[in-house]
Amino acid sequence: MDTSILRPGEREFSNGDLYSGELKGSLPHGKGKYEWSDGTIYQGDWYEGKISGKGKLVWPSGAKYEGDFSGGYLHGIGTMTSPDGSVYSGAWRMNVRHGLGRKEYCNSDLYDGSWKEGLQEGHGSYSWTNGNRYIGNWKNGKMCGRGVMRWANGDLFDGFWSNGFRHGSGVYKYVDGCLYYGAWSHGLKDGKGVFYPAGSKHPSLKKWCRSLQHDDTGKFVLSRSSSINVEELRSLSTVTPSLSVKTSVSGASKTLSERFRDENLRVSEPPPSDFTCHGPSSKSARSSGSGQREGQDKNRVVYEREYMQGVLIRETITSSVDRSHKIRPPNLPKQVKSRNFMTFLKGEHNYYLMLNLQLGIRYTVGKITPVPRREVRASDFGKKARTMVYFPRDGSNFTPPHKSIDFSWKDYCPMVFRNLRAMFKLDPADYMMSICGDDGLTEICSPGKSGSIFYLSHDDRFVIKTLKKSELEVLLKMLPKYYRHVGDHENTLITKFFGVHRIKLKLGKKVRFVVMGNMFCTELKIHRRYDLKGSTQGRITEKTKIQEKTTLKDLDLAYEFHMDKLLREALFKQIYLDCAFLESLHIIDYSLLLGVHFRAPGQLNDTLEPPNVMSDQESVSSVDVGMAQELSIPPKGLLLVTHEPNSVNTAPGPHIRGSTLRAFSVGEQEVDLILPGTARLRVQLGVNMPAQAHHKLDEDKEESATIELFEVYDVVVYMGIIDILQEYNAKKKVEHKCKSLRYDPMTISVTEPKVYSKRFVDFLHKVFPEET
Repeated sequence: MDTSILRPGEREFSNGDLYSGELKGSLPHGKGKYEWSDGTIYQGDWYEGKISGKGKLVWPSGAKYEGDFSGGYLHGIGTMTSPDGSVYSGAWRMNVRHGLGRKEYCNSDLYDGSWKEGLQEGHGSYSWTNGNRYIGNWKNGKMCGRGVMRWANGDLFDGFWSNGFRHGSGVYKYVDGCLYYGAWSHGLKDGKGVFYPAGSKHPSLKKWCRSLQHDDTGKFVLSRSSSINVEELRSLSTVTPSLSVKTSVSGASKTLSERFRDENLRVSEPPPSDFTCHGPSSKSARSSGSGQREGQDKNRVVYEREYMQGVLIRETITSSVDRSHKIRPPNLPKQVKSRNFMTFLKGEHNYYLMLNLQLGIRYTVGKITPVPRREVRASDFGKKARTMVYFPRDGSNFTPPHKSIDFSWKDYCPMVFRNLRAMFKLDPADYMMSICGDDGLTEICSPGKSGSIFYLSHDDRFVIKTLKKSELEVLLKMLPKYYRHVGDHENTLITKFFGVHRIKLKLGKKVRFVVMGNMFCTELKIHRRYDLKGSTQGRITEKTKIQEKTTLKDLDLAYEFHMDKLLREALFKQIYLDCAFLESLHIIDYSLLLGVHFRAPGQLNDTLEPPNVMSDQESVSSVDVGMAQELSIPPKGLLLVTHEPNSVNTAPGPHIRGSTLRAFSVGEQEVDLILPGTARLRVQLGVNMPAQAHHKLDEDKEESATIELFEVYDVVVYMGIIDILQEYNAKKKVEHKCKSLRYDPMTISVTEPKVYSKRFVDFLHKVFPEET
């Protein structure tokens, strides 16, 4: 019998399935109809026992699909109607929505755009039944990237989104004509911005409108009138039969039926529920543009504002004429300030420097990691404890070819730093991937006057700083005692060092680096950064130079931080130990780097208007209650609870410092910190430490145009002792003895180490006062 001849026929399987149609041998091939015993029916094209081509599939639940198949999968262009009435028309890949498609949900919500692995991803438009509409970028089914939201009441936001919330810079346009340019974090205004009352002169919005049609790369983005139909998509996609697999019909049919049941469950899920519509943060914020400061010209007055976690904390009245030219849309690159350090590293040379650094660290860690760990010896700290390798561009017997320029690499005390990384519980693979991955390094501005260049790893875990030769000598000299100190005190606040290296370029220039942990690597936003020395001489930042991430100084600190009794005791116990260690090394001029995350004060809840929610009750009911609560000000800003290792991340990181702390307020037990609606965090020394910040009010504030609106905050603080590579020099003290007589009594730049540490600690006692 010739099995290659197609013939009509019927076949009944032992499990009750039934096929009628064309056969090739014993396999369905051509046109045919297959009925499963559970009532699922397929009618359409077959290819050697597999559903391939065009057809229609109907499930007993009432769901149906009509369109392209390949290799037994929904693959190509097709339309799926779910039992709840939702309809998706568009591209499919391996049983999931993938490509351009349009879905109308059972509540009449509509998404029109790009999909990936069953979720909205790419460019798309979502319209809610209550009249709200979003056009922009998506990721993992949520609004993410650049996008525009227009609410049914006429309000509009054009800016950046993350995980379904406004996150980053943007502009909010109210229906009455008011404008607010600023920054958002997780849906709340967070940072500095400018509010323009209705009728005032403001920057042009043309650049914002143009960005609706094209993204940053110039690719087309779905317009407001865009619509997708099956015929248009069919011309853009092709169905390939290469996915066909030769298996028995009965086995394939069972798998196919199970797969389609699972897919039916996925596509019948309700529309995205992570969206909450809300307008201005409070009535006062909305109305202040027209009701304040009577007698001033409304058309010329604007308000510079600062928010923290959705709470307006500061407002300065200025002129729209003075400010309008300074506001830029968030998608424009920031101005880069010129550097005065190692100008030969600018541009292309700076790029080569980063490549060389990655190549050297990958070589160093890869070579030392397989060596069994052992106790360090005195010789591991000596001058001979160094590895030198030459990296020619074309490669060598020991080094790979690379795209940078030729350079020499020196690795200082490799066994010591290998053991330090192990003591800090840092995985070598994670270390290499963070610094040497394809994402590269980011150059950041130096917070001090040293002129050093700083690089940040792509995941924010590590900071790499260039060193002067004198700083390198101090670090290598102190390394034996530093090694013992961090081994004896796991909670030390002193900077974690992970490696010291030197690059010598072909031009003869030598660049020295140290790799450190970034103590501000946290899921919480750091609103304020302070470099504290306990001095008043020159320790203030010019107001015109202060930006969002500017590191401020001693005289800029206008807060006292009150914390739990035991947390404070643990903090100062370690500060005393660390300062005594630095005294023994004759180290001066170090700082406490303090990062502060502000939360809305609990007592302010009664004065705040909760966010506007959708007027459509059906839409509101579909919103996740937990997500909606996250956008409102929590009833209590911070909460300490008994530590539960399974509920928080206990893995060590580059900024983590030792054991979990105990709190007096929780019965002297180890504690976790809960930020309602945000996170649960492990409390450690210098990491995730809760406190209450009391603002120091200025006596002449009433005469100033700047208004401080609130006085007390719940905060989470992060801290560590940095800049420990400045050794005391007696000769320098003599040279500045006369000048020091004119210095402020708190000047400490030329004092002895013991005097320095005493004044340093005394100042911190004022910053973190003891409760009375």
